[in-house]
Amino acid sequence: MECVFGMVGKGFALVVADSSAVNSILVHKSNEDKIMVLDSHKLMGASGEAGDRAQFTEYVQKNVALYQYRNNIPLTTKAAANFMRGELATALRKNPYMVNIVLAGYDKETGPSLYFIDYIATLHKVDKAAFGYGSYFALSMMDRHYHADMTVDEAIKLADQCIEEIRSRLVVAPQNFVIKIVDQDGAREHSWRRTTKD
Repeated sequence: MECVFGMVGKGFALVVADSSAVNSILVHKSNEDKIMVLDSHKLMGASGEAGDRAQFTEYVQKNVALYQYRNNIPLTTKAAANFMRGELATALRKNPYMVNIVLAGYDKETGPSLYFIDYIATLHKVDKAAFGYGSYFALSMMDRHYHADMTVDEAIKLADQCIEEIRSRLVVAPQNFVIKIVDQDGAREHSWRRTTKD
């Protein structure tokens, strides 16, 4: 049961994802990193069918890099979100990708931002977002405790509360989670929350 969520704080955006690779009733691995670094200041958390997730995220990553290579300027977070939305909308009428995206980025002009993009090409700029069965609990916790000017420590504490709620309330909860942050210093892994070993 997948779970990806994110939030925007004061000068940063954070994305959290479970790390389970699951098929039916089997857990194949518990260290799958579902948050891709698109470029130096963008993170893309993805949930959905494993093949679609891997193919679509790699396709987007390579096209974002190609745009930067050709034009000597990186895409803004908003432009990258709209590119993804366009690709999902085009695929929707041919061979749809079953993938949901939480895109976090930091731009010098606009600061941190977070975009919610689902498999039917819905795009929204949001302060907090979640996908998967764990989203019921993560969104409830964020609705209760989130505020716009959160510090990194406050956001990490809230992410830990969301993870704990998912682990304790979801019947088939994923055990391991990865937390990544993007701010003016770039996109990077913050930490892992593990209860099982690789």
